Amino acid sequence: MNPAALAQVADYFKLLSESSRLQVLCTLKEGALSVSEIVAASGLGQANVSKHLKLLHQAGVVSRTPRQGCVYYEICDSTVFELCEVVSQRLVQHLAEQQAVLSHWR
Repeated sequence: MNPAALAQVADYFKLLSESSRLQVLCTLKEGALSVSEIVAASGLGQANVSKHLKLLHQAGVVSRTPRQGCVYYEICDSTVFELCEVVSQRLVQHLAEQQAVLSHWR
């Protein structure tokens, strides 16, 4: 990969490196929600949710749809969940490996 492409990959991973942002994405997994619904479901503050939604929208991960005086957000790039699943599986595997080493020393 060329340096420009690598920089874009790094930026995408930076987008997913914030746990609150991942929490916002998880609240949207089941469908479109307004900011106030995301705030209620996530327990995060309104300003924080709005900031994360702006970044996710700019990156093309979520879409915005105005409806009845509210803006609804929904996932438009579900690969974020595939990436999270790959990372989660690797973490489980790594933890199992660590436990095996530790149990050997007991």
